[in-house]
Amino acid sequence: MDLLALDTLDVARWQFGITTVYHFLMVPLTIGLGILVAVMHTMWVRTSRPEWLRMTRFWGKVYLVNFVLGVATGLVQEFQFGLAWSEYSRFVGDVFGSLLAMEALLAFFLESTFLGLWIFGWGRIPKRLQLAALWAAVIGSIVSAYFIIAANSWMQHPVGVTVGPDGRPQHVDFLAVLTNNTALAAFSHAIVAALMVAGALLVGVGLYQLRKRKLAEAPTSDVDHSVWRRSVRVGGFVSLAAFVLVAVTGDWQGKLMYQQQPLKMSSAEALCETEAPAPFSIFAWAKLGSNECDDVHSWTVPGLLSFLAHSDFETAVPGVNELQEQYADVYGETYPDDPSFGERAGEEIDYTPVLAVTYWSFRLMIGMGAVSAGVAAYALWSTRGGRVPTSRVGVYGSLLAVGAPFVANAAGWVFTEMGRQPFVVYPNPDVPVGEQVYFFTAQAVSPGVTTAEVWTSLVSLGVLYGALAVVELVLLTRLVRRGVTTGDTTPTPPAVGSSSRDDDDRPDGGPRSDDDVLSFAY
Repeated sequence: MDLLALDTLDVARWQFGITTVYHFLMVPLTIGLGILVAVMHTMWVRTSRPEWLRMTRFWGKVYLVNFVLGVATGLVQEFQFGLAWSEYSRFVGDVFGSLLAMEALLAFFLESTFLGLWIFGWGRIPKRLQLAALWAAVIGSIVSAYFIIAANSWMQHPVGVTVGPDGRPQHVDFLAVLTNNTALAAFSHAIVAALMVAGALLVGVGLYQLRKRKLAEAPTSDVDHSVWRRSVRVGGFVSLAAFVLVAVTGDWQGKLMYQQQPLKMSSAEALCETEAPAPFSIFAWAKLGSNECDDVHSWTVPGLLSFLAHSDFETAVPGVNELQEQYADVYGETYPDDPSFGERAGEEIDYTPVLAVTYWSFRLMIGMGAVSAGVAAYALWSTRGGRVPTSRVGVYGSLLAVGAPFVANAAGWVFTEMGRQPFVVYPNPDVPVGEQVYFFTAQAVSPGVTTAEVWTSLVSLGVLYGALAVVELVLLTRLVRRGVTTGDTTPTPPAVGSSSRDDDDRPDGGPRSDDDVLSFAY
């Protein structure tokens, strides 16, 4: 790719894609780990068992570090709408205004307010009230995710609007937007995928700590051992259950995708011509990079694509070439000769998404999810009956595999967004053509922004995000290597007004761990 040949639209798309994927790495861990930490805290309140407290405190720190970085990187997303994508913002503003306002005022309020109450409430408020604060913060994260997914799903399948006199969508049914079947399917898929991310983290870190303690001949019957073993078991069961639910919700999404965006499904399978029954491609080799769907060879599972689209193994699925012609007939063979399209005005429209991206991102999503499930199964098997695995390959492989569900989530997002091109708002096929709301990506970029300006912001954000990545990795690595610290052993802080920094809140009066990450909050 010739970077110097990229125009403003191309650079703006790269910027939005890079920053959003980066931010999206934080989102599933925040949601999934937040749920699990709330469950751990609930178990401690119910049972008063010390291992649940230590699990809550340790994993709570990991959760908080990730939450802070997620907020910092998420702020950039909304600024980009107004800076690089003003035409897009103007087009969707009537719909997105209410969704983003509710996300900020309601969901983010719950997160920030009650998370602060949970952090600083140890020993200062009743245990059950503090637990309720944590659940409120976690629910706020989930609600926030729903509003964002509802907005994104409206772009995939616009409902609840009508075309106004100026050609822009006018909001007429807010409830239809919130109950969009695309949003319901995407939200359920995202939540269980987030749990898979959190489960993988518990498995990888737990196995690492168990092996470390075993080789160091640390006692195997103490509370700390229970912390890590229980983390592995909880993470393993959560990951396996989430994998099953990911498959179920993914099947729901696939059937909706065939109804709403058939070209995305055919592109995901490099299905060039209509076939009945349609096979599912496992591995294809062809010149997919040229985006010409022709002479594709692949290993396939007969009839499986027909099942994913229709719930039977016989019905035909239209191919890429046929659908390309259909879209060209309905929406035009070339972009309108309009100044809003910039340099692309009058160019031929390729309605086929980038085949190489859609095909391989779809397989990467599935493959990395399967890897994560396999590691979870290994973790449960290797820790059965109180066993502690010491295999270097198995344990460090599991720690490395923590990244697998992150990659799967990112690949799924790339597939979802790239698969709807060249539309940024995809036409709803359930609406008559003359009444459809849609918007081409080529007309969404800000007209007053130059390529050099977008390049400047892209490089600046790249440097900033790189620095933030180093900060997060250093903090998380320190937490993982240190494991459970003195600050995790009791819920009460040092006495107010204490003049000695050597006094800790430990019952045995042990030394304070001043270098502990987020110790100020505990």
